[in-house]
Amino acid sequence: MTALFGDVIFGPVRSRRLGVSLGVNLLPVTSKLCNFNCIYCECGWGGNVHGEAKSRFNSREDVHRLLEKKLREMAASGCENDASGSCPDVITFAGNGEPTMHPDFEAIIDDTIALRDAICPSSKVSVLSNATMLDRPGVFRALCRVDNNILKLDSAIDSTARLLNDPAGSYSVAKVVEGMRRFDGRLIIQTMFLRGEYAGHLIDNTTPEEVSAWLSAVREIGPERVMIYTIDRDTPAPNLEKIPAPELHSIAARVEALGIPTTVSA
Repeated sequence: MTALFGDVIFGPVRSRRLGVSLGVNLLPVTSKLCNFNCIYCECGWGGNVHGEAKSRFNSREDVHRLLEKKLREMAASGCENDASGSCPDVITFAGNGEPTMHPDFEAIIDDTIALRDAICPSSKVSVLSNATMLDRPGVFRALCRVDNNILKLDSAIDSTARLLNDPAGSYSVAKVVEGMRRFDGRLIIQTMFLRGEYAGHLIDNTTPEEVSAWLSAVREIGPERVMIYTIDRDTPAPNLEKIPAPELHSIAARVEALGIPTTVSA
């Protein structure tokens, strides 16, 4: 069964890619709010994002209050500072949809960095984003300030990306790549590899054509790191298959041949 995150602050949980992660959910706690409707999303299917009321986002004030409370609890559980490792490895913006859609996203990132510096200075701040809001100046500035700017690129072919991610409105890989290039390498690309069938279409972003196009995009973007992974939880769409670890490592080796460090979560 797919599941929503029922709190503004959740965890900490052990992340396959980030370590001990304290989650921050800027989206509703009872429903998904995203401009993607990925067929593999652990939060399940989303509704129409157009015309959503701003009140559906968790307020900046609530996020600040609840995050401060949790960080202080975690820090106090060890000693007077975070040297014992009681603080999380990362404070991760994820949750029930796309965090950069929040109208106060930049201010919330500023608040979070200030709290991190004051309470848990060894913790990193991470954002998991689908990279669709990079043309918003505030979003771009905020992502430039976090430690781990993790942006999704599941396919470099528009038709496949539309099947995998079902983006709302206009979407093109070329525009996403252009936005990613603006970070001058200060980003991490995250890619979900899978195969299967959905809505009468065969889907496989591990084919030679797909991987070749994706590698070309990765080379053009020049990220500091790439994270590749496959299905680990229930998916809203049936008939999807996880990719065996040897195949993922084979793709990773081709990225590393470009001089880009790559991690695999199988």
